[in-house]
Amino acid sequence: MKKAEIGDLITFRNGLKGLVEKVNENSVIVDLTVMENFRDLELEEKTVVNHKNYKIIKK
Repeated sequence: MKKAEIGDLITFRNGLKGLVEKVNENSVIVDLTVMENFRDLELEEKTVVNHKNYKIIKK
């Protein structure tokens, strides 16, 4: 499994997308505001995603 790096675009949890802001040992911190429908989803701006739970879309 390849770990994401800062600036990578990832997808997780049924299609949510985010931009990696920080890489930790077991997880990444992701900025969700890059999604076009972010405001409609009423989510927090950032979230933590375990390395096992995402796929890298774009480096």
